[in-house]
Parts: sequence; structure tokens; C-alpha cells
Amino acid sequence: MTANNSRKGRGEKEDKQREEELEEENDKDLDICHDKKSSKSSSCSSHKAILDRLGPGIITGASDEDPSGIATYAQAGAQFGFGLLWLVLILYPMKTVVQEMCARIGLVTGSGLSAVIKQKYSRKIVFPITILLLIANTVNIGADIGAMAASIGLVFPHLPVIVATISFSAFIILSEVFVPYKKYVKILKYLILSLFAYLATAIIVGGNWNQISTATIIPHIELTPAFAMMFVAIFGTTISPYLFFWQASEEAEEDVAKHKINEIGKGNPNISKKEMKLMRQDTAIGMAFSQLIMWSIMITTAGSLHVHGVTDIQTADQAAKSLEPLVKTFPQAGEISKTIFALGIIGTGLLAVPVLAGSSGYALSDAFGWTEGLSKKFKQAKGFYLVIAASTVIGLWINFIHIDPIRALVYTAVINGVIAVPILFAVMKIANDKEILRGKTNSYVSNVIGWLIFAIMGISVIIMFVTWGKQ
Repeated sequence: MTANNSRKGRGEKEDKQREEELEEENDKDLDICHDKKSSKSSSCSSHKAILDRLGPGIITGASDEDPSGIATYAQAGAQFGFGLLWLVLILYPMKTVVQEMCARIGLVTGSGLSAVIKQKYSRKIVFPITILLLIANTVNIGADIGAMAASIGLVFPHLPVIVATISFSAFIILSEVFVPYKKYVKILKYLILSLFAYLATAIIVGGNWNQISTATIIPHIELTPAFAMMFVAIFGTTISPYLFFWQASEEAEEDVAKHKINEIGKGNPNISKKEMKLMRQDTAIGMAFSQLIMWSIMITTAGSLHVHGVTDIQTADQAAKSLEPLVKTFPQAGEISKTIFALGIIGTGLLAVPVLAGSSGYALSDAFGWTEGLSKKFKQAKGFYLVIAASTVIGLWINFIHIDPIRALVYTAVINGVIAVPILFAVMKIANDKEILRGKTNSYVSNVIGWLIFAIMGISVIIMFVTWGKQ
């Protein structure tokens, strides 16, 4: 009996030692500037090291500022001035907690969000959510491509819109299908730089910075249907379902890239404490950057459009065009602001459309059990890539069939608002499941914030339907 206990103790000790050795190996793999490389060359610059360490979190945060999201924030600034700036700080911890949970689920399980929801619940739950997500994403893609084409028309007025839309769509599809995952992720990371356009326009437009600081910290509430609708729209745009699916699957892609699993959904990756820490840092930085851009857009339109009585902005390119005659801080400031804002829309569209299409591909592949992943070649994951291509092509087609893009985006917001509630419920349950996450479950703070978001989103959907058509 004593001998058995002794052998059992030694076995547990050896298992623990092996696990610690694996964690040390994983942590070594994370070091970017190796000693050998640094002895040969000192070219491993700090900015490159930072960019390499940032991954799914920063891309997800940046892609949240897609052209349709820009239109929402621009309208908030134009309609209510600085009155909704306080939501930037309120939404940051909420957005970070939700995306961290989704990232953790993907990282620890090596699977996409739909696959894990299907595992915990059933296909009957996953299929309706996936179909609605696919519809909402495709409409959003159409609106984004249209905004990108309209914006390039502001910068290059002689370029035909049809050429711009088809060129953007073809570039996005070919890049996602044929560019290897590691290179493609680098492209997305560099596209993030386009978002600094909005910070630049906010600085150019300027404003009363004491008033801006006060509005950012102190909440302002108006008991009107218009304010309620904008409140819901901002929540729906900021905490959006496609971001949940994208980041979870991208974390699983990282597991494949680091050879922890052979492919998404196959195997249980061994995740070290350092990797968990880096994932959380990446997510926190990505969401902070996203909120900074949201803040900049609202300041830009509040400081230029709202103060001049322009309160109805329907599209992102319309916001860019409206800046030109209103900004007079220095010579040609209006023209410069319009151009920078328009180029920002094009850059964010090139970043966001692949994320929207990719999240559709991941979600549908998870639901049907198809081979998936941007790390796979087209022949290896035909269904996954065909969903991406079809979403983008149908989105392009929407621009030529005379569907009102604003009305389409409103319906997209409704769909996103409705499906976000059950998805958040499922994410919360999975994030607390010790069996699925192997002990890497939610903290008390994550649970409090997570259930608060679930309640707010649920109430927001009710408010949206109650106030529908009352403006």
C-alpha cells in the first residue's frame, strides 16, 4: 500500500515536472529576439518586437472600427456633440472582458467559438446563430465596400466607383485565400496604422479640451428616443458578435502556427501562464486602441459638424466630405482633414472586411465540422474559403441592386443585437466550465462584468424594439 502510494506520488511529481518543462519550452518560443540573432545583428528593433507580440487582440480591436462603425460614431458626435464621449471609458472594461473570454476559449481549446458552443450545447443552438451571423456580416461587408469606394472617390474623383468596389473585393478575396497565414496577419497589423488617421483629424479639428475631458469622464444622459437608439447602436457596434468568433478562431490559429495542434479543433494545446498573460495584454491593448479611435471620431465630428449645425450623418464617407468646408484651424485644414479621414475609411475597410468574412467562414466551418483556417491552403479547406469568397462577393453585389445601405445596416444592427444576447450567455457559461477550459476559468471580476454586459445587452434589445419607429 505504501509502495503504491510512493509510486503514485512519484508519478504525479514527474507529470508536474514534465508540465513545467513544457511551459518553459513554450515561453522560450515566445522570445522574439534570440541571442543568436542579436549577436549577428541588432536589427531586432523594439517596434518590431512589440508588433510581433501583438496578435489577434490588436487586429480584433482595430477591425471593430469598420466603416459602418465609423458612421455610427460620426453620427453620435454630429448629433450629440461631446455628450456620448463618456461611453468610451464605460465600454472599455466591458469590451475587454468579453474579448478576453472569447480569446481564452479559443486559445485553451484550440477550437473556434461555434465548435465549443456546439460541444457544450447542440447544433440546434449553433445553426440559427451562425446563419444570422452570416447574414449580418454579409450586409456589413456590402456597406463597408460601398463606403470604401465612395471614400476613394473623394480622394481620386475620376476613378469609377465600380472599378474601386471590384478591385477592393478582388484584393480581399485573393489575399485571404492565397497569402500564407503568417504573412497575412502581418498585412492586417500594418493596416492598423491607418486608424491613426482619426487621431490626426481629431487633433486638426481640435475643440475645447477642458470640455472634452469633462464630457469623457462625466456621464450625460438624455431621456429621448433618439438618445436611446444611439446608446443601443454604440453598444451594438462596439460589442459585436463577429468579433467574438474572429478572436476565438484566431487564437486557435495561433495554436496551429506554434505547432501546439495540427489544425483547428484537433487536439488540446498546452498553454503556459506566460502565454495567457500575453493574450490578456494583447487583448487589453487592442481594445484600448479601438476605444481611442472611437473617441477620436466622436471628437472630430462633434468639433466640426455638430458645432456648425450638421447633425445628420448617414455614412462614413459623408462625414469625411462634410469636414472639408467646416474645418478652418489653418490653411487647407478642411481638405487635409477630409483626405485623411477618407484614407482612414479605406484602410479600416481593408482590415475589417476580411475579419467579417473570416468570422463567417470560421463560424460556418465550426458548425458543419469542416476543415478550416487561414493557415490551410484552398484545397485543404474549400468550404471555409468559399464562405469567405461568397460573403465578400454577395456584399459587393448588394452595392449594385439599389438596396438602401443605411436601412440594411439598421437591420444588421438589429440582428447583431438579438444574437449577441444568447452568444454572451453561452460564452459566460463556457468561460466558467472547468472541464472545457481545464481550470482556466473566469475570475470573480470577469463574471461580474460579463453578466452585467449580458443584462445591458438584453435590456438594450428591448429598448431597441420599444423605441423602434418612434423617432
